This record gives sequence, structure tokens and C-alpha cells, in this order.
Amino acid sequence: MEIVLEKKDALNAKLKISLNEADYKPKVDAKLKGYAKTAQLKGFRPGKVPTTVIQKMYGKGVLVEEINGLLSNTINDYIKTNSINILGDPLPEEQSDHAIDWDNQTEFQFGYDLGLVPEFTYELKNLKLNRYEISIDKKAVETTLDNVKKQFGKSTNPEISEAGDALYCEITAPNGEVKSGLLYLERVNKKHVAPFIGKKKEDVVEAEISSLFEEAHVLAHLLGLKTEEAAELHGKYSFKINNINRNEDAEMNQELFDKTFGKDTVTDEAAFKTKLEETIVENYKRESEQLLRRDIKLAAVENISFDLPNDFLKRWLLVTNQGKITMEQIDSEYDMYLKELKWNLIKNRIAKDHGLTVEEAEILQYAKENIIRQFGNMQLTPEMDETLTKIAENQLKQDKGRNYMKAYEEILAEKVSALASGQVKVSEKKISVEEFEKIVAA
Repeated sequence: MEIVLEKKDALNAKLKISLNEADYKPKVDAKLKGYAKTAQLKGFRPGKVPTTVIQKMYGKGVLVEEINGLLSNTINDYIKTNSINILGDPLPEEQSDHAIDWDNQTEFQFGYDLGLVPEFTYELKNLKLNRYEISIDKKAVETTLDNVKKQFGKSTNPEISEAGDALYCEITAPNGEVKSGLLYLERVNKKHVAPFIGKKKEDVVEAEISSLFEEAHVLAHLLGLKTEEAAELHGKYSFKINNINRNEDAEMNQELFDKTFGKDTVTDEAAFKTKLEETIVENYKRESEQLLRRDIKLAAVENISFDLPNDFLKRWLLVTNQGKITMEQIDSEYDMYLKELKWNLIKNRIAKDHGLTVEEAEILQYAKENIIRQFGNMQLTPEMDETLTKIAENQLKQDKGRNYMKAYEEILAEKVSALASGQVKVSEKKISVEEFEKIVAA
């Protein structure tokens, strides 16, 4: 066997592998002998099928299988032993299958294209970013209070509809087609909502469907259509009201205090509002840090410059997606993919340079905390914690270990961003809630 690495340039290389019969024949012969011992073929006693027959039946398949396995192990070992940092996976040279005569050849040559990780330098202290301190005003507190009341309120079915209700309707199109849906009056165009107010069960309202909502995707959701289909609808539709749903706000009492912050954490309205404001401040502090880390990622990708083997990467994306996407789709989305790849390379380089690692216990704790958040930050007893640990372990094993790797990458990204936030030039800036939300949405 001969292995040669040929570097085309700093980003591309070719790995050439030459095999002779001695490299693969012993394993091929051993596997064929195994088949001969167990083969059952009409006209022959078990284990007595002639070698020539076994060779004819299984020879080519075994040869291909063994050579492919040999190549895979050889490539992986060579890359690992020689510490070659590659992007994606080695790609076989583009050639037609008939170039190899599996029936007669005994010596084989294979070539693999490699995309190489680029060398680059970075200087985090050159990045200039803002850390925002959000001013919490009375309006923000009142808005949060309204949301809490709605969250812990109760659902009722009143006799007469009012603004803000949701009407479960039987909807009939001009062509007679009937569908059912939940019509949220707060989403209806204000100019056309009046006919739906003051109605009771069994009442029918007619409305021009094209004017009912300002955005087609809302209508699409109501009727179970694609947005482009909903945008083409017009004509008078009939809405027969089958039920009226209303969410009533929770009362300001001890039950609300306990549901929001835990039993007896606060015991009067003044303390409740103070605690609510403190919670809002802490939440915005976390959001501000998350925004800073997002901006670190964007600034790093924008300002740390290096080239990548783009032709190789596009081909690798096409091959690995196995016909699920076209080269046209890859070209249209490549810039977005490239930014994510650049960040991963930068993140991994910073982690390596500063000795940042992720431990098994951190990954498990991360998974457990995600589950707890899904259940509303529930308080855990020791017994529940044991069950939660088992659930988290099973979750991390799912999707062929991808959940585990996703958790690993997210924890590592958090560590890198936290380290970087202490090195970049950060200016403190005080802004309003509205200004902050605009920045986050940008």
C-alpha cells in the first residue's frame, strides 16, 4: 500500500492511495471461506460448496466491501496520525464506476479530495461592541403584569362575544366548501371586526375574506392553507359561530402571587409588584448578555478574515445531502452556511487557545435545565431529580447522538462568548425597553 498527500494550495489537498493484491486478498479469502462453511446451495451438502462457486456468487461483493472498509480505515488513520485538520469529509475523485474493473483488476488507485482548515490569526481586543443597560419604566412593569394576569387567568365561554374573544366558527366559502377554525378577533382588521362583536352561538356573519386580515399568513393559519394560496382568496365567506372563548385575567390575590413566585414568597400587592420589577430587570440583564454574545459572534465573523475552500465545500454539501438539495439551492444559501462555518472555526480556535473544555456533567446538567424550563421551572424533589436525570440521559442519546453534540457545541459557544466578552472593547449604554427590542429584532 502507498499513500501520498499532495497539497494543491493552502486550502485544498489530494490523498492518493495505491493498493495491491497483498493489501486486501487475505481478508477477502478469509471472508469467502467463512461463506463456504455456512453456504447452503441446492445440489451440494452444507459446507461443501466449491470455492469456485462461492467466488462466482460472492467474490465481487466481498472484494468491494473489503476494499471500501480498508480505504475508510486507512484514510481516517492517516489523517489522525498526521494531524491533518480537514473540513467536512474526504470526497472521492469524481469518476464513473466503470473506471474500475472489479472482475479483473488486482491493483487499484484511489484519489480523495480534502478541504483543509485555514490558518488564521485573531485579536478580540480589536472588536468594539455595546453592552446595554435597559431602563425599566412603569409601562414595562404594567405590560408584564398584564401578561402574568393573562397567563394565570381562566378560560370561559360567554354568551355574547366581545373584542379580544376567539370564536370557533364553521366557515363556508362561496363555492360551498366548509372548514372549521378559531377566529381570534384581536387579529382581525380593526375596520372589519365590528360585525363579529355582540354575537352569540349560531349567529352567522358574512365578511369579504380578502379584507379580513392585514397579513395573508393569518388567514392561511385559520383555513389550513399555504400563505400564497390564502393571498389569492376573495369573495364573501360565511362564519357560523359555534362557540365563544374568552380568557379572563387572574385576580390580584395570594393565589396569583403564589403561582408567579412560589408559595408565600410575597404576600401583598406592593411586594408582588416590587418582585415583578426585580424579575424584569434580571431577565433583561440576561437578554442583554445574550445580545452581546450574539454581537460577538457576528463581529468575529465579520472582522476575522480568512479564506475557505469554497468549491470543495459546495461539492461536499451536495454529496452529503444525497440529492435532497440542488447546487442552485446551495449557491443561494451558501453565504449563511459560510458564516456559521467561520464562527465554528473561530470558536474552536479560541477554545483550543484558552483550554476551554466541556465535561460530561455539564452536558447532562444542560439537558436537565432545558427540560426543567419546558415544565415552567418546576421545583424538584430528590426523587424527581433522579427521574429527570434518566430522561436527560435518554434525550442526549437520541437522534444518533446529535442531541449530545448539539448540547456540547452550545455549551462551548457559551464559554467562548463569555471569555470573549471580557476581552473585546465594550461600551456601556443605557437604553429604553423599546430601543432594546428594536436592536434585538434587527
